[in-house]
Amino acid sequence: MKSETAQQHRSESSSDINCGIITLSDSRKSKKADLSGQYMASEIEKRYTLKSRQLIPDEKDDLINAIEEMVLDDVDVIMTTGGTGLDTRDITVETVESLFDKKLGGFGEIFRAKSYEEIGAAALLSRATAGIYKKVIIFSMPGSPNAVKTAFSIIIDELPHIVHHVKK
Repeated sequence: MKSETAQQHRSESSSDINCGIITLSDSRKSKKADLSGQYMASEIEKRYTLKSRQLIPDEKDDLINAIEEMVLDDVDVIMTTGGTGLDTRDITVETVESLFDKKLGGFGEIFRAKSYEEIGAAALLSRATAGIYKKVIIFSMPGSPNAVKTAFSIIIDELPHIVHHVKK
């Protein structure tokens, strides 16, 4: 079912969107080894502008600093990959959610529903989340390339519409 209002908002939205990618990983030491980050960069560059890409360790302060740098650099969307699991070192969700002015709960819900269709009950382990911080939308997704592809299938086409609302 198509929403006339959503269609109208999409038509009013610009695809001139600046994006940033943050990969959190203690094991990947180079962007070449960061397959999820490579996939995101490739998909973003097909439609939007990739303004920044960082590879950082799973550290709260490093993540906050990377987000703040991107906000100051006028990105519209920040996408993080990694650090959303249940391990002790997985700090992404707690860190980004502490920054959110508003949470976009539907992203995590839809992501887990699609993941359940793909991988079964293991989707319960995902804590993918999204929210708005200083008029920038942040999507945090797991680190596996398949999880990133699933997340992108949800958000990539909808970014102009989302950014349109966030910037109001």
